[in-house]
Amino acid sequence: MKTKQIVGIVITCLIIIATGITGIFSNIIGNRITEAQDEAKKGILSEFVSSQINTKADLPLDDFIGVINIEGTIGASSAASWTSPSVYNHDLYMDYIGQMIEADNNRGIFLYVDSPGGSVYESDELYLKLMEYKEKTGRPVWAYFAGQACSGGYYISMAADKIYANRNCWTGSIGVIISLVNCKKLYDKLGIKEIDITSAENKSMGSAGLDMTDEQYKIFQGLVDEAYDQFIDIVCSGRGMDDETVRKIADGRIYSAKQALKNGLVDEIGLIEEAKSDFVIAEGLPENITFFTPDNTVRGFMGALFSAAEKIVPKSETSLAEDIIENEGKGVLMYYAG
Repeated sequence: MKTKQIVGIVITCLIIIATGITGIFSNIIGNRITEAQDEAKKGILSEFVSSQINTKADLPLDDFIGVINIEGTIGASSAASWTSPSVYNHDLYMDYIGQMIEADNNRGIFLYVDSPGGSVYESDELYLKLMEYKEKTGRPVWAYFAGQACSGGYYISMAADKIYANRNCWTGSIGVIISLVNCKKLYDKLGIKEIDITSAENKSMGSAGLDMTDEQYKIFQGLVDEAYDQFIDIVCSGRGMDDETVRKIADGRIYSAKQALKNGLVDEIGLIEEAKSDFVIAEGLPENITFFTPDNTVRGFMGALFSAAEKIVPKSETSLAEDIIENEGKGVLMYYAG
């Protein structure tokens, strides 16, 4: 083979190798750039979405009664509240009450309740915020019960000076529940064994793959009893009833509007328009005063986009299973009508 041919082959090989190395480095650099761009996009998107979420209410300039919609399950604010005005938004409502405390043109609060209840923590936090509002302002709080005002929804309403209920309302469910899921028999059938390395035997109590001991059951029962006693005290204070009377009706059952009225759990049965009208008259307010409800959704285009995506993209079976476990077996103290 001639020298020129050998040189040509070597040069060709070098070119191929160089091209390959260049391609590899290009891919690496390209991926790094793409990753950096993705992170930048995420940051920009996150900042944009945050800017679209309403965390502060734009209060009216004229006199108004603040409306708080306690709808759906009571709990920490989530992305679901970005797309629906009928989803409980804890952060917004806590801030809104704080704003009304400082607003001289606010004349009271009107609670619209349509909820099966929710977590002990958020229910009590909103109740205490409403009591702070009453103490600092001396202004009235009224409540209207729509389809249901159970457990945590009823708990929060104990801050109300007067309660109206729709004639088809279900209310009450005064009690506490902790829901856990035990999968041990299923695990045994599948040959799965949960192994928890803990500092003490009760650290893993409530785990899905372990049977609960009598001691652990008593521990959970103690937590439920303490939260229940707190609920009883709140009802006694809110309704002007004694402990014995409240405990007789607070066995967790749900009451119809008529039953609730008979047992002193509500004050009137009527329509929401009647409740609002009586509120205005009783407090000597102008007939045309504004009942102001803060916006509870992502603004404009983003809200429409999220809502459309929610309808188009179906939940996977895994997501549905996660929802069931999250809602039914998370082991959290709940004022909830299950």
